Amino acid sequence: MRRPAAVVTALLGLAVLVPAMPASGEPGGLAVTGWALDSSRPALVARNAEGMSTLSVAGVSLTADGAGVTRPTDGGLRLAAAAHHHGLTAELLVGNYSNRLDDFDPRAAHRLLSRPGRIGAVASRLASHVAAGGWDGVNVDLERVRAGDADGLVAFVRALQDAMPAERTVTIDVSASTSAAGYRAGGYDLDGLADAADVVKLMTYDQHGPTWSGPGPVGGLPWQRRSLATILRVVPPEQVDLGVAGYGYTWPRRGTGRTVTVAQARRLVARDGVRARWVAQQGEWTARLDDGTRLWWSDRRSYAARVTLARRHGVHGLAVWRLGSADTLR
Repeated sequence: MRRPAAVVTALLGLAVLVPAMPASGEPGGLAVTGWALDSSRPALVARNAEGMSTLSVAGVSLTADGAGVTRPTDGGLRLAAAAHHHGLTAELLVGNYSNRLDDFDPRAAHRLLSRPGRIGAVASRLASHVAAGGWDGVNVDLERVRAGDADGLVAFVRALQDAMPAERTVTIDVSASTSAAGYRAGGYDLDGLADAADVVKLMTYDQHGPTWSGPGPVGGLPWQRRSLATILRVVPPEQVDLGVAGYGYTWPRRGTGRTVTVAQARRLVARDGVRARWVAQQGEWTARLDDGTRLWWSDRRSYAARVTLARRHGVHGLAVWRLGSADTLR
């Protein structure tokens, strides 16, 4: 759900170590999805169960030819069982991320979405995986979709709805944009998706990242507000989940930066004894290490700010990428 500038002001809360924030529990009135890799341990679900309502497991991938999907792993099935044990719903995420490319594969998505026969066959195959594994629905995470495949993406969501019983849900992840044109360029027919999907999960993160931009917030509040306002002109708020980053990035002086978990970001700051700064305007932390590396990351304090934003706009809920990297949801 995640792979791939604002002026920073109001720097507050200086500290050598980033302070831990108190656990808060699932925010009342908001559904919370926690994304997890299928390699995660079931204990991760137990730790976060109090703070969420849905577990979405990155469990199957679109094949390179766009004609099929991989089978859910035993690890993914164990996570689904753990979710149900804790009273959560469990979604099977299907994506086009390619380990070979180390990125999302737009060709695979095009090969699926441009052929109605393949759309029906893949939807049927996914429906069989959902039934066999006792999943509660499918989360579609096709990214880097071509603008010309927007109709195909809507058709795929509808085909999944038709292939599964009515009680099963279909949700879709949408990369954030601050303009209607940006959503169209990303292959998103928002009207069609609002009609076809149960929930649209707005991926309001990766505003900045080390391979596509200079240092900046992972998903700053001003950018999130604009992205959310744009999509809410088309999609009803009760169908929208606001995406929340539970990770950070580094920008070294030389070489390429990397993704860091929240805990890793704190350890880097503590190791160097530098001051982490809470940037209130953006709702994220930043720091500069001794070697000049810049960090930005989003933690539970950032999450609390997104709870406020979600409530202000009356949206369905929140969606956090990802469990095991973010602070515990409780």
